[in-house]
Parts: sequence; structure tokens; C-alpha cells
Amino acid sequence: MSLRLSTVILPVRRWHEGGRDQWQRAERLGFHTAYTYDHLSWRTFRDGPWFGAVPTLTAAAAVTERLRLGTLVTSPNFRHPVTLAKDLISLDDVSAGRITLGIGAGGNGFDATALGQEPWSPRERADRFAEFVTLLDRLLTEGAVSDRGTFYSADEARNIPGCVQSPRLPFAVAATGPRGLKLAARHGQAWVTTGDPKLFEEGTAAQSLEALRGQMAKLDKALAEIGRNPGPMEKILLTGFTPERNTLLQSVDAFVDFAGRHRELGFTELVVHAPIPDSDFAADETVFEKIATEALAQLDG
Repeated sequence: MSLRLSTVILPVRRWHEGGRDQWQRAERLGFHTAYTYDHLSWRTFRDGPWFGAVPTLTAAAAVTERLRLGTLVTSPNFRHPVTLAKDLISLDDVSAGRITLGIGAGGNGFDATALGQEPWSPRERADRFAEFVTLLDRLLTEGAVSDRGTFYSADEARNIPGCVQSPRLPFAVAATGPRGLKLAARHGQAWVTTGDPKLFEEGTAAQSLEALRGQMAKLDKALAEIGRNPGPMEKILLTGFTPERNTLLQSVDAFVDFAGRHRELGFTELVVHAPIPDSDFAADETVFEKIATEALAQLDG
């Protein structure tokens, strides 16, 4: 089974002070896709620079040619399907069809209350996510959409000429629970996971693999329930949140070992964070570049 290697570039650098260079470097290094987080701020980066995902991806599209681009992930926390659809159609056009939308239900971080709303309960979050994805799917595939939902509505929303990619740009749906996995099965061209968060602090690599195997089994069941073949669906692991997070980028050999085990499990794409000094994503730049350029060849060899 082939495996692709992608990266996440967090939007923490000013465009003319290293931001642009990172996206161009990702293309030079041969990454399949370069993603960015779609947040208003995020965890330990809250009190530092943090730029918007859509303008950043638009700029990245203008300075790259082959690299796919995307969010990992967008959520309903501060987005509305009607305005998001217009942004995505524009992004897909600027990039000449190189955009992937990573999308998830969101969480209880800073974005959850930034617009002044009360935090949503887990049930409301799941309800909103289902309605959000379903409406967004329609908005990206139909020229005009009217819909009256519980949380999100559209009134003759026009989305002409639509996406460059047909029938729309791909969705990579982040999910681990039953309702989210059903959404991934119905609307996703790819599925995204970060692993089992309960294993983040004290879990083992073996436990993490077993948890991921269980998530994949649930995804396959959701696909089977709607009569969809699980084979063509891409399976993406956003690394950095499993028990191996502290050793993953220490050497090419360590990464190849990790990649081999997860390819065998069924993953088709691994995503690594571009290094950020003095952060949870600090790593040696030289090793990072060697992983980008040598790891897959070593794995296949």
C-alpha cells in the first residue's frame, strides 16, 4: 500500500518574515499536501501571532504550483456553511483545484466561545456538525441552495461557478465517534484522526496502534452500512498526538519505523508538523527535511 507524507504549517509567522518561505519549502521538499489549522487561536500559541487560515491558504496558493493545500481542520465553532462555501470555491479557483477541506466537529477550546456564545454540549456539537457538513456539501455542488435547518440556514445562496474539482473539493472528515464516522462515510473522501487522546500522556505505542485499529474497524462498519467500499477512502493520521510524539521526528529511522507500522494498519497519509522552536512542535530542521526527502524511499526500500 502506498503512503503519502504531508505537513502542517501553523499560521504563526508573518507572511514576509518567513511565512511564505515555509509554504514554498514544503513544495520543494515534495510533501503531498501542506495543511494549516483553522482556529482563531490555539492552546499555547494563544498569546502570540496567529493568522487566519483562508487568507494564508490563498497566499500559499499564489506562491506554489503543485502542492495540495488544506485545513486540518475547519469546524463550526466560528464558521457558517454559506460563507465558508464561498471562501472554499474561491480558494479552489485560485489554487487551480488543489484544496482539501479538513473538517471536524470542533472542541471546547478558545474558538468555542470567541463569538460570545456559551460552550455547546457534546450533543449540540454533534448535531451542529451533522447539519453543517450536509449543508456545506450541497452548497459546494449546487448552483443555488435554500435550506432551513435547526442551526444553519441558506436562502437562495448562489455558488456559481462552483468548485474547480468535480463534483466538489474533497472533504477529509475528522471523527472517532459513531455519528462523526457516519458523516465521514457519507460525505468524506478521506478520514482524519489524531489517535486516542486518552493515551496521549501515559499510553504506549502498542496501545495507540490498537486504538487506531479499533477506530478503523468502526469506520469500515459505517461505510458498509451505506454500501460503500472502504478501499478507496483515504485514511489520514495527523501525527504529534500519539505516545510517540516526542521521538517521532528525532531521526529518519524513528520516523520510518512509525510510518511502517501505521501504513500496515491501513493509513494512506501521515501528516507531520513543521518545526516551531520553543513549542510543543520543536524539532531539528535538518532531520525534518531528511524525513521529508528520504523517509518514504527508505520505507519502500
